[in-house]
Amino acid sequence: MKLLATLLLAGAAVEAHYKFPRLIINGQPEPADWVAVRKTNINNARDNGAVSNVNSADMRCFGGSVGKSTLTIAAGETLGFVASSGIMHFGPCQFYMARVPDGKDVNSWDAAGNVWFKAGSISAVQTGGPLKGDEATWPAYHKSQVNFKIPAALPSGTYLVRVESIALHLAQQAGGAQFYISCGQVNVTGGGSGTPGPLVAFPGAYKASDPGLIWPNSPARTSYTAPGPAVWEG
Repeated sequence: MKLLATLLLAGAAVEAHYKFPRLIINGQPEPADWVAVRKTNINNARDNGAVSNVNSADMRCFGGSVGKSTLTIAAGETLGFVASSGIMHFGPCQFYMARVPDGKDVNSWDAAGNVWFKAGSISAVQTGGPLKGDEATWPAYHKSQVNFKIPAALPSGTYLVRVESIALHLAQQAGGAQFYISCGQVNVTGGGSGTPGPLVAFPGAYKASDPGLIWPNSPARTSYTAPGPAVWEG
């Protein structure tokens, strides 16, 4: 009986977690997992696990394999990710992009250093009252797809696009936040002449003590700011 209970709890834990294995272009998801999205490491790709150490190299693209495909999207169009099992924990969902340098192979470029800018954020809906751990406060919670619009001023080129869902259900103290991360590969066409920024690195952009990574049980928060830089809107 004790073994059965352990197995049931383990299964429930896996089901309560999730991953982002497919890109979505203008509302159309890819037909299969891990095509234009780099396959994450076994902890996530198989077990739906999260990153909890903000200083881990897994904060970049959650480890895993090199890329194998790239999708094309025009600047100004809508890009997103499929969340397998749905986003099962409340918190913000954010999107970063990094341009692949000329002469580098998108499939193997590791995007280390200050190369990432924030391109989108689905954060808390703030009304002045107490914030809760529900869909009314967190629009990404329980969604099976999350999207953002690529800024029209983004220069054309090949980019990594990084999604992160920050789960705050265990974040009563520093180090409790969980990160569900994937990186997709896109070729942006029809772009503009903007200069995205500020640029940050993963790991490095966040500290475990950042207010946006802590969610106290009491007193109830009445405001929330997601971690990282402001969204670059072009």
